Amino acid sequence: MSERFEQGVAALRRQMDARIVSYFSSCVHCGLCAEACLFYTETGDPKYTPIYKLEPMRKLWRQENTFWGKLGVKLGLTEPLTEQDLADWETLVYDSCTLCGRCSMVCPVGNDIAYMIRKEREGMSAAGYAPDGMKEATRRALEIGSPMGVTLKTLQATLKGVERNTGLTIPVDVQGAEYMTLFSSMEVVNFPEYIESIARIFAAAGVSWTISSEAFEATNSGIQIGDSKAAGELVGRVVSAAEKLGVQTVISPECGHAFTAIRWEGANLIGRPLPFRVIHILELLEQLKEEGRLKLEGQTDIRLTFHDPCQIVRRGGVVEQPRQLLREVAPGFVEMRDHGVMNWCCGGGGGVSANERAEPLRLQAFQRKKKQLDELGVETMVTACANCRIILEEGIEHYGMDVQVTGLTELLAEHLAGSARS
Repeated sequence: MSERFEQGVAALRRQMDARIVSYFSSCVHCGLCAEACLFYTETGDPKYTPIYKLEPMRKLWRQENTFWGKLGVKLGLTEPLTEQDLADWETLVYDSCTLCGRCSMVCPVGNDIAYMIRKEREGMSAAGYAPDGMKEATRRALEIGSPMGVTLKTLQATLKGVERNTGLTIPVDVQGAEYMTLFSSMEVVNFPEYIESIARIFAAAGVSWTISSEAFEATNSGIQIGDSKAAGELVGRVVSAAEKLGVQTVISPECGHAFTAIRWEGANLIGRPLPFRVIHILELLEQLKEEGRLKLEGQTDIRLTFHDPCQIVRRGGVVEQPRQLLREVAPGFVEMRDHGVMNWCCGGGGGVSANERAEPLRLQAFQRKKKQLDELGVETMVTACANCRIILEEGIEHYGMDVQVTGLTELLAEHLAGSARS
């Protein structure tokens, strides 16, 4: 038995909290979670059943927490957890689960399967059973500050471009601003129009905001790979920067797992209450609209739909705000058959997009989203997560679909009162 395996077993054992034990005890093996998982529905392979992805942890639970399991160990009848189990299940745990939580929504006994897989990843990661791409992303996040290797110089170059395009001065390290905004690396590198959009909106709405040069990255690779220590370190950097600037609220950007990390798990990860409020950008935009500070004009005649990012909508509770905002500017907005908290994942969340090995399976799973779009026949799909946007664009290109993808914040900025629109 290798030291690596022993570390993994010890880590899995540490994750076996009361919730995990009760979930395993109450599972009725109905299989309903399979039909809620796009990796199962688009492949038909039973190994992609969500609860099956937890088999290594279930084995450990059974042999250490049940009467028959303990008896079986003594009699040599219980199949023990092996190093091969961890090696075999690593691809299931990381390649075929986005932590979207749709399986948790349909469990008849209320088991949060996504939570269970998060806990299982903690053990797998501790033993070194994780994709190389995710390991590297986490290393870069800890050493450089960004999973994509985006540095302050990269951000500064992007901000200069934003300032040229908008004629606005982007506030950096402003002491006492009301809001400190975070970005994902993809927004800095791939979608600088998001930064340009919030700059325009905030200027028009009179929002007091700033960016921290010490902690501008929102993406949390520790959450995705299953490393609570790394996740806590990354959240801690944001907390320290916000405290240093004395801001009242931190804005989570159009990034799903960033919202989960800072809003719902941040306090637990650092072991103390957050000294500021956390708000998602869509929540803030809806708030500004209600206050009469976000003034919109004109409407698009394009028929469009909204892709719900799992961690923002289903897991994060930001359900109605994007819809209310969309209806202000898009009378042609139509819902997918499955939408809101039951929408289907893009297929790239939970670190799957950083896992090159998973790309063929991810593209196969994208057929679920393709079916949704084909059924509607829309020209444009709006979303509110940079990671979703990348994955959606890749899937649409792969299948040769004629659908455009845009961000909701960007769409709203195009309809700011007094702004020039094409």
